[in-house]
Amino acid sequence: MHATVTFRSRMPLSGINDKGNETLFDTSPEFSGTGSAASPMDTVLEALGACSMMDVLSILKKMKREPVLLETRLDAERADDHPKVFTSIQVIYRLESPSCRQEELEKAVRLSMDKYCSVAAMLRASGCAINWSAELV
Repeated sequence: MHATVTFRSRMPLSGINDKGNETLFDTSPEFSGTGSAASPMDTVLEALGACSMMDVLSILKKMKREPVLLETRLDAERADDHPKVFTSIQVIYRLESPSCRQEELEKAVRLSMDKYCSVAAMLRASGCAINWSAELV
């Protein structure tokens, strides 16, 4: 993997990965930003949701289940002192599916969080507690 992040005299920063995809990063005006894009910590939190969601969707597909809508809501707590890492994250999975049962959804989420999601593994390695719940809607 490779990425380049560039500052061009003002915010936002532009990150480009080796596939050519661009991600913009910013911060609040309090820290010389404009607030026009997600902060790096916002993107880490979103990456946890996206990484796990991709796993869950793949697992549900293997179970021959048909998700109509899958949403993750993530709420994080951060340390008070710098570097202000995440200390805990609560993830709520909400699935709309005509064919999936609650226990199947929970199995898919458990596999993602315990085995497959690399973002979750990195966060846990830093000492962050990750808790989750799952519901069919």
